[in-house]
Amino acid sequence: MDPRTLTSRTPPTPAPATGPAGSSRLVPLVCWAALATDGYDLFAYGATLPSIIAGPPWHVGAAAGGAVGSLALVGVLLGSLVAGTLTDVLGRRRLVLACTTLLSVAMALSALAPTFALFGAARFVTGIGIGGLLPTAIALASESADPRYRSRVLGAVLTGPAVGGVLAALAALVLLPEHGFRAVYLLGAAPLVLVVPLAAVVLRESPEFLAARAGGGERPAAGAGAAVAGLFRGGTTPGTLGLWVVNLCSLLATFGFSTWLPQIMRSAGFELGSAISFLLVYNAGAIAGTLLAAALAERLGAKVMVLTGFATAAAALLVLATTPPGWALLLLVAVTGFGGLGTQNMINDHVAGFYPARLRATGLGWALGVGRLGAIAGPTYGAVLVGAGASITAAALAFAVPVVVGAAVMASVPRRSPAAVAGPAGPASR
Repeated sequence: MDPRTLTSRTPPTPAPATGPAGSSRLVPLVCWAALATDGYDLFAYGATLPSIIAGPPWHVGAAAGGAVGSLALVGVLLGSLVAGTLTDVLGRRRLVLACTTLLSVAMALSALAPTFALFGAARFVTGIGIGGLLPTAIALASESADPRYRSRVLGAVLTGPAVGGVLAALAALVLLPEHGFRAVYLLGAAPLVLVVPLAAVVLRESPEFLAARAGGGERPAAGAGAAVAGLFRGGTTPGTLGLWVVNLCSLLATFGFSTWLPQIMRSAGFELGSAISFLLVYNAGAIAGTLLAAALAERLGAKVMVLTGFATAAAALLVLATTPPGWALLLLVAVTGFGGLGTQNMINDHVAGFYPARLRATGLGWALGVGRLGAIAGPTYGAVLVGAGASITAAALAFAVPVVVGAAVMASVPRRSPAAVAGPAGPASR
């Protein structure tokens, strides 16, 4: 059925929203808290990696450290693909609760793992929860926000992963000297008793999902396979493939750089605490970049901000390659986070508006899922550099390459898919 004809009839009343009345304004806040959990669990590995490598109890090398970093991101890939599709079938609220619970339990298992192999397995399960949570929480927050302020709200929600990264770096700085890396992972289980109960009470199902399921507005895809097929119909294929490549380049640079940043700085002669503080500054820059880009996106559009972020990150990495003084290194790392992880958040904003509502979470899940191939390669890419004794100069230049490629491809991706232009208006990617 042509989706344009659906607006000419009176839709049936949607099923009542799940959650207490009046809680819809708190939905973005709870999604932010869940994504902060997501970010903590993801960035905890980079913050603790210098202590794990060549240290007790496992004495692993750079290659093994990179392999576990990539293994966790294989889990993120699977979580993105599976949950990103299931949420368009089962609903956003259920998946947010399930993924937050899963990654919290897996962090506790990481803390208790007796061997490095079991630690790697626990990181893989953590990755599944992380990968499933991000597209689901983005879709729920986007569809629960006032359309007039959607980019601003989504931008604020998307600071969650970077805030989690800051908390992971702070936890590592405080806990590593006295309690070791296990304490950092055990703290990552706290959302099981802090965030999950709050989410169960506050979260409401997306109004757009309920309307679609009830038969009003845009109909949901008949199933997971149909939802994925919809990403390649009606002239949407070039944009879908382009967004996959953009995500792949962005996530390769983001996760490769953030995973190995403390170790690269440690190898350059910085003390452990100083090396970890670079990760803290990187995420602080990402928070500022996300907020500024989200505010400007309401006037300039998400695509413009993605291109600006790529250019900013590339410039910072090129200047970083000149190995300026210590204070300038901190500033440039912050600017890299400003344009790097901040850019990734604006890509998510762009993808959310590129597709119509019936394909939004599926589009987000698959764009992030395919992009996770880059994220999986990133830690191994960095491990090769560290294993070869690469300097700050070589590492910065190596990570600038995917940033430049991503910018070139993004320039060719349209603002909205033909299906979104033809159908009822969702959150437009301006």
